[in-house]
Amino acid sequence: MFSGPRRWGARGDYERVPEGPEAQKCNPEKSASFFSRMTYSWFSRIILLGYKKPLEREDLFELNESDSSYIVCPIFEKQWRKEVLRNQERQEIKASFHKEARARKPSLLYALWNTFKFVLIQVALFKVFADILSFTSPLIMKQMIIFCEHRQDFGWRGYGYALALFVVVFLQTLILQQYQRFNMLTSAKIKTAVIGLIYKKALLLSNVSRKRFSTGEVINLMSADAQQLMDLTANLNLLWSAPLQILMAVSLLWQELGPAVLAGTAVLVLVIPINALVATRVKKLKKSQTKNKDKQIKLLNEILHGIKILKLYAWEPSYKKKIVEIREQELEVQKSAGYLAVFSMLTLTCIPFLVSLATFGIYFLLDEGNFLTATKVFTSMSLFNILKLPLFDLPMVISAVVQTRISLGRLEDFLNTEELLPQNIETNYIGDHAIGFTNASFSWDKTGIPVLKNLNIKIPEGALVAVIGQVGSGKSSVLSAMLGEMEKLTGVVQRKGSVAYVAQQAWIQNCILQENILFGSTMQKQFYEQVLEACALLPDLEQLPNGDQTEIGERGVNISGGQKHRVSLARAVYSRADIYLLDDPFSAVDVHIGKQLFEKVIGSSGILKNKTRVLVTHNLTLLPQMDLIVVMESGRVAQMGTYQELLSKTRNLTHLLQAFSEQEKAHALKRVSVINSRTILKDQILEQNDRPSLDQGKQFSMKKEKIPIGGVKFSIILKYLQAFGWLWVWLSVASYVGQNLVGIGQNLWLSAWAKEAKHMNEFTEWKQIRSNKLNIYGLLGLMQGFFVCSGAYILTRGSLAASRTLYAQLLDNVLHLPLQFFETSPIGQIINRFTKDMFIIDMRFHYYLRTWVNCTLDVIGTVLVIVGALPLFILGVIPLVFLYFTIQRYYVASSRQIRRLAGASRSPIISHFSETLSGVSTIRAFGHEQRFIQQNKEVVNENLVCFYNNVISNRWLSVRLEFLGNLMVFFAALLAVLAGSSIDSALVGLSISYALNITQSLNFWVRKACEIETNAVSIERVCEYENMGKEAPWIMSRRPPAQWPNKGIVEFINYRARYRDDLGLALQDITFQTHGEEKDPVLFSGTLQMNLDPLDKYSDCQLWEVLELCHLKEFVQSLPKKLLHEISEGGENLRVLVLDSGRITEFGTPQNLICQKGLFFEMLTEAGITQDSVTK
Repeated sequence: MFSGPRRWGARGDYERVPEGPEAQKCNPEKSASFFSRMTYSWFSRIILLGYKKPLEREDLFELNESDSSYIVCPIFEKQWRKEVLRNQERQEIKASFHKEARARKPSLLYALWNTFKFVLIQVALFKVFADILSFTSPLIMKQMIIFCEHRQDFGWRGYGYALALFVVVFLQTLILQQYQRFNMLTSAKIKTAVIGLIYKKALLLSNVSRKRFSTGEVINLMSADAQQLMDLTANLNLLWSAPLQILMAVSLLWQELGPAVLAGTAVLVLVIPINALVATRVKKLKKSQTKNKDKQIKLLNEILHGIKILKLYAWEPSYKKKIVEIREQELEVQKSAGYLAVFSMLTLTCIPFLVSLATFGIYFLLDEGNFLTATKVFTSMSLFNILKLPLFDLPMVISAVVQTRISLGRLEDFLNTEELLPQNIETNYIGDHAIGFTNASFSWDKTGIPVLKNLNIKIPEGALVAVIGQVGSGKSSVLSAMLGEMEKLTGVVQRKGSVAYVAQQAWIQNCILQENILFGSTMQKQFYEQVLEACALLPDLEQLPNGDQTEIGERGVNISGGQKHRVSLARAVYSRADIYLLDDPFSAVDVHIGKQLFEKVIGSSGILKNKTRVLVTHNLTLLPQMDLIVVMESGRVAQMGTYQELLSKTRNLTHLLQAFSEQEKAHALKRVSVINSRTILKDQILEQNDRPSLDQGKQFSMKKEKIPIGGVKFSIILKYLQAFGWLWVWLSVASYVGQNLVGIGQNLWLSAWAKEAKHMNEFTEWKQIRSNKLNIYGLLGLMQGFFVCSGAYILTRGSLAASRTLYAQLLDNVLHLPLQFFETSPIGQIINRFTKDMFIIDMRFHYYLRTWVNCTLDVIGTVLVIVGALPLFILGVIPLVFLYFTIQRYYVASSRQIRRLAGASRSPIISHFSETLSGVSTIRAFGHEQRFIQQNKEVVNENLVCFYNNVISNRWLSVRLEFLGNLMVFFAALLAVLAGSSIDSALVGLSISYALNITQSLNFWVRKACEIETNAVSIERVCEYENMGKEAPWIMSRRPPAQWPNKGIVEFINYRARYRDDLGLALQDITFQTHGEEKDPVLFSGTLQMNLDPLDKYSDCQLWEVLELCHLKEFVQSLPKKLLHEISEGGENLRVLVLDSGRITEFGTPQNLICQKGLFFEMLTEAGITQDSVTK
């Protein structure tokens, strides 16, 4: 795709990476000190730079060498090859003992383990240490509470506990962030390795495999299945860590509450299958949602590709209705999933309460003498909070394992599928001919019917060879066989030298025109200009906005069909290959252009005159100039020899030439009436193949999708909230405030309960208040459940309203945009609004808002509770809050832009892969597989660089925020010690347990604030079409009469038109009027049947079907001779309009225009059409 290394720039397009010592921003991680590496201080310079200005790709640190795709991919490929060889050996050994041994595929999982086992073990060790430390802090807190209950012993011990608590939580922070860093990067490296292997395999697939795996399926393997593998790797350690954490928590709880802990554990265990059922139901809904989404995107794609037809026929309202109907089905599924999420939210939020209620209840029942002390309450609550996450995560991880097994199976199926065999063709031949077939037969698959049979062809070096034959005779298959693209069944195929190939369907890359032609070769200016001139591209370059530096859009959308073929031909010519295989390169160009291409490129005086040229063609006028002609018939060589030899040998060639001649005449006539741009109004006839870039309306380059910079305006979030509905907004806030207040109330109630219990002297008194206290605790829990359910329900209703409103606005805005917008904007950008951006609005944005609100309330509640217990804590909080907001301000500015760069770097991977799959035959023909594999590594590496910087920025933030949280824990513990006997142990437990939980809340608070800013860009993009210029309303107030039109007359009076305001006139002073009886200019004299089917290929029944579809059946049936109705002779009811440079030069009947010998006559002469042909 590119001739040199590239980077993804801030504008959203590829830019060359500068060469030399300044080419990369060296990564300082390895040279940093131990402390700097542990705290990620070495990354601070990027954070500071991002605060000063919007970050660009060049500002980011490069990957460590061991993390780059250039190192990861080859190592993994080597392990995969070893696994394939091992598997073959195993199969051979099994086969020697058991004749019917079951075939086993090479294991992708085993190859991945052998590649990444050491780093995976390292990650697991980090996780073990982090888990152990997470259980140490509740134990230290327990000792502190005990210390506060017996203050007379060893006062210094309290300070020791406070310091130990700080050291433990700080170590936990450092180790956990190292775990996260290595875990995330390892999972990304696994995805990179798999993508590299998929890409390489895609370049080697046989035709059978390519039929089995469509382009969409292969892209899905790269995007969805490789991502699934990455996601599981990131959570893989939970498979053993979650059971370990559960076991440790239960054992520690047993020490506190004895067998009563089993009641709480039972509640947790019961929740797992219920969550699993919910997850299964959600999975089914997702499948249903995927089908709706596929239907919606398919219809949208058709609408956008056919927008010109849609607007010409004013079909926008009816198609809008179809899209809205599908969207409503999608929203119904979304609503069901939202209501299921209510239950998930309830279990996640209320699990600690339900577990503690069950545990304390059984604890009292087991022994009436069991008292609830502060030590038991807050140690247990801390352990229950730790227990909550592994129990909630475990079912999801198990579900992910099942999903990943499916993905692994799909990936292994693909990686083990059939490849093209190099032995299909002998490429190291050194004999006296360029290409040779000896008794060679070919099919598209090994077991299929032969498509080419018993070929015996010898093509001398430097010969010009034509392969001709009727449709389906095997002409293009002969070229495929020469390329080695077909399965050789028998015989020998030899080929000497390098090959260049021009496919029947021109393959154009999404890069500048010059790079399309150079195709990885070095620039040789003189030869390059010679190629441009010979391929008739110089006039096009003069009209393109930036000459040969003009970027060609996806699939060549901004150049015509003929230009694509000429660029494809120029690419082949510039390669200076030994053999040129040309599959009908003149099919999409005008006659005079085709003549020039043959003379200056392919013919005896062209650039390629000394090369071996094999030309598949329908242009029989070229045959006399051929050195050799191969006539194909039903997959066999019917005749072979020079033009004169074949004419003298057989009449069959004469008949074939006559049949071809009739086809060519009809084709040429159609070109004059339909294709030649000087004879018709621009963009009026849809069949036009070669619209020259002389049209002023085509002087544009495709618009690039810019990466936004700076913060998101609050007005954008306000727009979402308005679509959400202000009633739902305030109800949501109220429910979350209620939920948090009740949660604080529960903990305060437990604290008060423990405080009272400590001062009770009589067991009877304790027994009396116990039931009352437990009932009120249960009531608070029910209230919390009510608020949780209400909040989740309200959020679902509001988010659905926002999704429906914003989608309807987007669809309406897009369909009202003028046609010129669609001609200058890649369809992918528009579809991206309906897919990725709407997905974020549908599923993510409300979640980020909700989480941010909850975290905000959590932090405020935590600070208030601790300050209430320890008033002096406010003195420590004030500077910490200042530091917190300073860190947040610096981080958000940088992280926001890194995320945007990461998002922009994803699409080139898919685009490059999709482009490769569509041009794989051309890439293989030129022998450029390794170059494209390298390019794939480049685009993947660019994404990895952004991902790496994003991961490190998150770790930089987490270390600092958690350190602030750790300081809060230390201050709370220190103040508790300093308070002495003035504070109750229950309040000590309450304040420290709250302080321990604040770390995660602080981290989430900043992260979600950044997510809101980053993802609000999707709302901005969805709404951006609102302010663009629109067409007039679909239905105007002034309507024509009901009977209009009553005559088939078109009249122009001094008509002028331009494509855009900033361009010159495309049509100037047009004045003409048609007559009511005039017909379409592509009708010829003769019967109606002949005009419908000039080559006599279809039955009468098929023709009547076509007429019925065109609403002409009744009219034709009313004619006396029906299908044999005669169209007026000599074109009496046909007149031709000839335009040149936007002005009418000629207008009249074909006979009159021929007699004038003007522009129309000149075009007929160029096309080789005589006056007799027109008359006939």
